[in-house]
Amino acid sequence: MSEPATAWERRADAVLGIAASALLACLMLVTFVDVVARYLFNRPLRGAFEVTELLLLVLIFAGLPLVSHADEHVTMDFIDRMLPPRALRVMIRAVHALVAAVFFFLTWQVLIKAGRISAYGDTTDVLRIVVGPFVYFMAAMIALSGLVHLYKVFASWPKR
Repeated sequence: MSEPATAWERRADAVLGIAASALLACLMLVTFVDVVARYLFNRPLRGAFEVTELLLLVLIFAGLPLVSHADEHVTMDFIDRMLPPRALRVMIRAVHALVAAVFFFLTWQVLIKAGRISAYGDTTDVLRIVVGPFVYFMAAMIALSGLVHLYKVFASWPKR
């Protein structure tokens, strides 16, 4: 991953890195306590599976805009070597535009789903945690990722 270019990017990466570390620490703690309680005391942690699912959801979708910003998505670059530099720049911008469009479409679809889930008042089975806000969070992070790719369509970046 390349080093962020500006001070605000470095600060955002640091804050988001700390948040991701805290989420991972919570995941480890919940899993550790659940496993120890389950096997040593035969009393599993109530709702551990649900909490783990929700923490993973937040971790994965919060990381999506970061991955987009750092250009760390899985890519196939076998065409890159065959194109002249100008065509490569056009192709990269076109790919970012396509990815942004797909992310905005996904945002729309997830928002529809979030509205339904919220209207139904869906909760997790054991702890009765309301699920709607998590789905809205997913939509927001997908939209943010789309904005990152849209920005990359028009931004100028250093040569690879």
